[in-house]
Amino acid sequence: MQKDQLLTRRRLLLAGAGALGAAGTAGLLFSGPSDTAPARPAAPAAGAPASRPHQPSVYRLRPLTENGPTRAVPGRTPVRREPILRMSGRGHHMFLTFDDGPDPDFTPHILDTLAQYDVRATFFVCGEMADWNRDLLARMADEGHVVGNHTWSHPLLTELGRSRIRTEMESTSDVIEEAYGERPLWFRAPYGAWNRAAFQLGAELGMEPLAWTVDSLDWTTPGTGTIIERIEEGAGAGVVVLSHDAGGDRSQSVRALRTYLPFLLDQGYHPTVPRRALG
Repeated sequence: MQKDQLLTRRRLLLAGAGALGAAGTAGLLFSGPSDTAPARPAAPAAGAPASRPHQPSVYRLRPLTENGPTRAVPGRTPVRREPILRMSGRGHHMFLTFDDGPDPDFTPHILDTLAQYDVRATFFVCGEMADWNRDLLARMADEGHVVGNHTWSHPLLTELGRSRIRTEMESTSDVIEEAYGERPLWFRAPYGAWNRAAFQLGAELGMEPLAWTVDSLDWTTPGTGTIIERIEEGAGAGVVVLSHDAGGDRSQSVRALRTYLPFLLDQGYHPTVPRRALG
């Protein structure tokens, strides 16, 4: 009964957040080569613990493409040719995003800092990491953050066939729904490497492709000060910031957030999460 009440509360929280905001200039709402796919993770039996992969994949994070022009976002999920790179900046909104988690060593510290300043962010999670750390997705739901799909194992999609891409996306959406309470509305390609199949399959699964405007390059561990400088210098209305909460030692990213977040707030920015107008 307690579990059912918690899930109901999460769904009400998400539904209420989705109803807030006004339509942005891009049609968005904001609040405050192989076709042989591996076996898809089986759904657990009722009452049984969820099956987990034996070990998360080890991957290196490196965006492979440059940002292209922004495209309009209609109310229904379109099939795009390019990812969305920035949002409406009305109200001095900015959008903080974190990829590749959740990681039990770093994600809780990021969530703690966001909670300290009452700020919401978007987490693009990998399915296998989410499956290992479902409690962190539940916390994200409770605290009003948005969870997006970043594939199951962080592969290079441009080297995969359609069936494998679908499996990577769909399995991740399934575990997000189970742990977070809602299926994701946003997708980000690993390494920033998009292809036609990724756009088509993402749209079929009801997800918009979201890239970024400012890349902190924190995956290179350039030093906490460098990460802070890149984000503060790149700050602007509608900007989408890319950082990471997994995939390596993200202690610099954790420390950087503690400095640049209060700076952004002092500068009058309002870090928030994207909401789509559907239907």
